[in-house]
Amino acid sequence: MNPLKEKGIPLEKQPRSWHNIVKRPFNKNEVDCYSRTRQILLNGIEVEAWNFKHAFARLCPVKEITQKLAEIRKIEDQHQTTINWLAPSDQSVLETTLGYEQVAVDLTAWLAQNEPDEYVKETFNFGLLEDFDHLYRYSQWYYMTEGADPDDILQAQTDVMLSRPTQNHHNDNKLRLRKHYEKTEAAPQTKVNILTLVSGEQQTHNYYAEHGFFYGNDILRKTYAEIKDIEEEHVTMYESLIDPTETWLEKLLIHEFTEVCNYHNCMKDEEDYRLKSIWEELMLHEIEHLHIAADLFKKYEKRDPEEVIGNKVVDPCHFKSQKDYVTKILETEIDKRLDTEMGYTTIDELPDDWPSYEFQEKAGEDGSPSEMTIRIISTSAGRDLVLADDSLKNDEVKLLTKGLESIAQAPDTVTPEELEEMIETSDFSK
Repeated sequence: MNPLKEKGIPLEKQPRSWHNIVKRPFNKNEVDCYSRTRQILLNGIEVEAWNFKHAFARLCPVKEITQKLAEIRKIEDQHQTTINWLAPSDQSVLETTLGYEQVAVDLTAWLAQNEPDEYVKETFNFGLLEDFDHLYRYSQWYYMTEGADPDDILQAQTDVMLSRPTQNHHNDNKLRLRKHYEKTEAAPQTKVNILTLVSGEQQTHNYYAEHGFFYGNDILRKTYAEIKDIEEEHVTMYESLIDPTETWLEKLLIHEFTEVCNYHNCMKDEEDYRLKSIWEELMLHEIEHLHIAADLFKKYEKRDPEEVIGNKVVDPCHFKSQKDYVTKILETEIDKRLDTEMGYTTIDELPDDWPSYEFQEKAGEDGSPSEMTIRIISTSAGRDLVLADDSLKNDEVKLLTKGLESIAQAPDTVTPEELEEMIETSDFSK
């Protein structure tokens, strides 16, 4: 499919009534977990598109462009309402959070395996292990506060297992900056992959910022604050992969193309007919938005849009279980860290004056909420909750030994020795 050649719904026919904007929410107990992840991802895609168009408009002196941005932006704001409000009111903040982290894990794993740029792929793998650990920490809280099995949400498609410890994710944020792709050389797949992940991570940050205070438990609130801080680092890391010399109209074109690709993928994969029809309708809207962006690009830059986005839809999201791939990266890269040259190193190669140690020492000087999470569940249940095959479960202590830094540990850090004792003495079962 070449979206530049496809027919969309004309812009003047895209406004909808409130009845059509606000749809009936899905049933949290019946929805497929990957229908939920598609809903979460597409919400993030729309929020990014809306934010970008506001930023563009504030710096653009061309009336024709700002008028088109205003028209499209209003429609996309309606899209965001439709998508976000498909989530039901009885889905708790933690249940939605598990969905967000399932998006982060399975989307990032899919993108990494379908990324042609090896440096970008390595960056995706690096972030993947951090989101995997976030899912593990939040799963403990879901079990403790709601008495529920995380697989009620994850449906056994994504493992729950420790990874690179969250307390080790805090960095001098300058180290998160990566080398950007060259806009004339990067494949459309790379451009769409990165923008898709930026959108998802930015949305996750915003959700935690706006909902983490909903719980009265002080450690859980601080866990949201701690992980929200990492999501800021993730947005910094992924957005820095984008070529900053792209023009505003070039970026507009990529944004619209990214929306079309994501809706197309979600529509193609969706098995719920009602949701599928929503993705299809909004995809037809976005095809028209892409045509408008392409026309502006041709008019003002005198260039062919296919130079930027190619001539066919790419696959930025295909939700399916990524357990095998995540396990492989977990076992081989849990000790990977950021170096000071926009590359990667390992814990044993870090100098004592590594810039991130100072940040980690300060952040964790009174304790790490994500570490206290494991101490609290071990007090009530004997050990941490792990949902994975026995072969991976049996490697938990070995993985923590390999992935935990010996410098700048928070005072409440769960050591490998303590974890091993928890496991040996506990008869914990869900």
